[in-house]
Amino acid sequence: MTTIILKPHKEESLLRFHPWVFSGAIERIVLDKDYPYDAPQEGETVLVTDHQHKALGVGHYQIGSITVRMLAFGVDRLPDNFYPDRIQSAYSLRQSLGLTANHQPNNTYRLVHGEGDNLPGLVVDIYAHTAVVQAHSVGMHLVRQTIADAILKAVPEVTDIYYKSDDTLPFKADIPTTDKVGWLVQSTITNHQSQITNQEYWSTENGLDFRIDWLNGQKTGFFVDQRDNRALLERYAKGRDVLNMFCYTGGFSVYALRGGANMVHSVDVSEKAVELVRKNVARNFPNATNHEAFAKEAFEFMADIKDKYDLIILDPPAFAKHRDAIKNALRGYQRLNQKAIEQIRPGGILFTFSCSQAIDKDMFRLAVFSAAAATGRRVRILHQLHQPADHPINIYHPEGEYLKGLVLQIL
Repeated sequence: MTTIILKPHKEESLLRFHPWVFSGAIERIVLDKDYPYDAPQEGETVLVTDHQHKALGVGHYQIGSITVRMLAFGVDRLPDNFYPDRIQSAYSLRQSLGLTANHQPNNTYRLVHGEGDNLPGLVVDIYAHTAVVQAHSVGMHLVRQTIADAILKAVPEVTDIYYKSDDTLPFKADIPTTDKVGWLVQSTITNHQSQITNQEYWSTENGLDFRIDWLNGQKTGFFVDQRDNRALLERYAKGRDVLNMFCYTGGFSVYALRGGANMVHSVDVSEKAVELVRKNVARNFPNATNHEAFAKEAFEFMADIKDKYDLIILDPPAFAKHRDAIKNALRGYQRLNQKAIEQIRPGGILFTFSCSQAIDKDMFRLAVFSAAAATGRRVRILHQLHQPADHPINIYHPEGEYLKGLVLQIL
């Protein structure tokens, strides 16, 4: 096994169980004498030691500033049944949260959330009988079939496993496109259904049905991380006129309708997303006449909405995917929230979010504060929101807290 030897004192973060080894912490790399390459191969499992050669743990090697994603600490090799045991542990947590299929009316949840489930570089979402797997590292890509087998063993309701890593694997990795997407496991029923023209797959969240497009949709096909926040919004919706900006498939819109909203408008720049919203509304409320969807750019739609809405949701895509984009992202969050705050009706409620990992909750709160101050309106915080329990945050990896949200009342 290739050995990564750290510089003196650079082991301290690993002793605190932080799961990343940065390139600047490495003193040297030692290859086995019979190693067939002149450098470690991306995705291989490597041993990490301190400068005195004491084993700190093992992880997946990758090219870039994060050189190793740690899988296990204090060992010199992965334990037997490592992946099955970790997947089983993740499923047991979701069972205890009442999210799995035997806890109706829900069969939509995240099974594996990367570092939060001690499987860095891996995301698995469950939609009814289908698991959608995403690898964010080459190491997880290489063991995708092992992971699929572990999911089948641990999760009794899953019969099909789809692999969707075309947008998540490192772009420099030399991986054929055909290996990045496709079925890892496909049951006879799903194989038959997939050959039917326009076959649609539906999943249930808190008693509401949503069409899941894991083949062409964003992420794994649905934003599972907003489940609890959608349920909270439902409690505020009764009798209100609702604007759901950046609606994607309309999760917040459908919950608002069930909550008794007077009227709901869903807005997204994507025509495909707007079509999905309409399908989801029709599935749950076939006779609804109080919903309308618009395919428009956000600032264009919000240019003049003065006093039209008293509940607004702002859930934009990540404005900052890297740290060098933080300044522009904060400016974007401030501008967007200012537009909503200055135009919402007196007494209105604003649900506002950031899913940018590079933006921490204090940065986001300051951007929203600046937006409120610029309007001159009185604003108070009713809730501070974050990702749900099936997106756990490793306490030693604060970077995993990516979803931030505020519920504001504007007076």
